[in-house]
Amino acid sequence: MLILKYRENHPDYRNLVKVAQNCWVDHIPLYEHGIGEKVIEEITGNRPYDLWFSSDMSESREGFRQFWDFWKTMGYDTASMEFGVCGALVGGGALGAHQEGCIKDREDFEKYPWDEIPERYFQRYAPYIRNFAETCPAGMKAVGGVGNGVFEAVQDIVGYMDLCYIKADDEEFYRDIFRKMGEVEYKIWDRFMAEFSDVFCVLRFGDDLGFKQQTLISPEDIRENVIPVYQKIIARVHQEQKPFLLHSCGCIFDVMEDLIQTAKIDAKHSNEDQIAHFSQWVDRYGDRIGNFGGIDTDVLCRYSPEYIREYILDCLGKVKGRGGIAFSSGNSIPDYVPVEGYLAMIETVREWRGDSAC
Repeated sequence: MLILKYRENHPDYRNLVKVAQNCWVDHIPLYEHGIGEKVIEEITGNRPYDLWFSSDMSESREGFRQFWDFWKTMGYDTASMEFGVCGALVGGGALGAHQEGCIKDREDFEKYPWDEIPERYFQRYAPYIRNFAETCPAGMKAVGGVGNGVFEAVQDIVGYMDLCYIKADDEEFYRDIFRKMGEVEYKIWDRFMAEFSDVFCVLRFGDDLGFKQQTLISPEDIRENVIPVYQKIIARVHQEQKPFLLHSCGCIFDVMEDLIQTAKIDAKHSNEDQIAHFSQWVDRYGDRIGNFGGIDTDVLCRYSPEYIREYILDCLGKVKGRGGIAFSSGNSIPDYVPVEGYLAMIETVREWRGDSAC
């Protein structure tokens, strides 16, 4: 367990809500899309992820309690948590586990148990979402909700390469897969918002639409098959008077106007210096949406705490006061990020915003 420079934290989730509504907050919120279990263990000595989905509900609640405590101790106003659609898909695994997709042709599509997926989702996750909500500390709420956007979910049962083949061979079939998955996702989100949204102050899913130089499918395909699903889900989120944050990696400038004007995202996360420095995202979109991000994860991995500090101070100077800003890594904190780099980021931001040291 490491000794931290800053420990005391009085969280206020409303800071992050203001940022998602594109308002500058002087006590700039820390934000992270996700943090690896090894990083948490090195800092706290705990392994909360091992306990979350235990059949013993007391163990599950303890895991979530440890998880919340980590985010609070580190200086966050919120914790990030998604309960992913892919975990409920029959025959899934092509996206994360690189297995062969289970839908190859129209016959597979027609046989697929689409109508069962929403119920499978809640059977799998509902008890644990309740445990997560019941252990939320005072002053905090979560960012997240139903994980995996429609593009990721389609890839999980088809596979990216096979999806491209289907697009070339049978465009109607291609559209039907997105349409059906979109219907499934909306049913899940509709029930989720009715039953479980209270613990979430900002709703979110991750759906990586791009890579280094362009989108992973054409901008036209995203406009036709992905944006309408987003639009419907985000409208449902807005019915509950809550903002929506999209996490999407890659070069997605070609569809950002669609995401803002048609889908109506309130905020966006993810940046990588090879594509554009965080300040460039703020330059382009800071007058219309909140921007979550900051330091390229690669910088956290490769450079000294002194370099990281200077990078962050430079970035904060460029974006201060320019709409809603939540500072974080540009992607996430996976286990391969050195703890020293992560702590350098946390401590630099907390010092810059005026937190009191121990």
